[in-house]
Amino acid sequence: MSTTISLVTGASRGLGREVARRLAEEGHTVLAGVRYPARWSPLPGVEMVELDVADPASIQAAAAQVKSRFGHLDVLVNNAGILLDPTGDALSMDVDLLRRTLETNSLGPLRVAQAFAPMMAKGGRIVNVSSGGGQLSAPSTWSPAYCVSKTALNAITVQLAEALKPRGIAVNAVCPGWVRTDMGGPGAPRSLAEGADSILWLVLRATHDLTGGFWRDGKRLAW
Repeated sequence: MSTTISLVTGASRGLGREVARRLAEEGHTVLAGVRYPARWSPLPGVEMVELDVADPASIQAAAAQVKSRFGHLDVLVNNAGILLDPTGDALSMDVDLLRRTLETNSLGPLRVAQAFAPMMAKGGRIVNVSSGGGQLSAPSTWSPAYCVSKTALNAITVQLAEALKPRGIAVNAVCPGWVRTDMGGPGAPRSLAEGADSILWLVLRATHDLTGGFWRDGKRLAW
């Protein structure tokens, strides 16, 4: 019986690495998308794939590699992300910094989904790691470029869910919460395991008819 093939982007550290590790423990064949291969520290049952989500050529090369080796993909976790503006507001937001943030946090997941969805079959799952900072129902003013990029990612999630619904592929966004990672910092209230749990619920436990939603800890969030 073939195993589930899962790709996790941004898997060199933090949430991506933890999700990759735990999917391997679940018996998945896990591919860790890593921007800088020299920084990759091997994990049992996890294979590194060079993948820079801000580089379309890198995405296409990774997709060709996965298709050649495995022929299909079952799970895509779009986890790679950056936070470049820890302070400021919309009036002081640097437009070039916003553009760079959107390239990685919003357009990156879209391009990765476009490249890998053709090799996904009915029952496939795409999970976009978003943030409560992207909610329009409860606006956040910290790190405005990051928040805008996650709002855009949520909109992309809805569009992908509608496009892939006829093929039986579920697409959802997830908020892992404020987690103690390099990005979240040591003062964050949630552990790495708790943040990963929120992501893994959509991969491993959510019913497949759930698509086009925004989730945290298995509970639906307002956009």
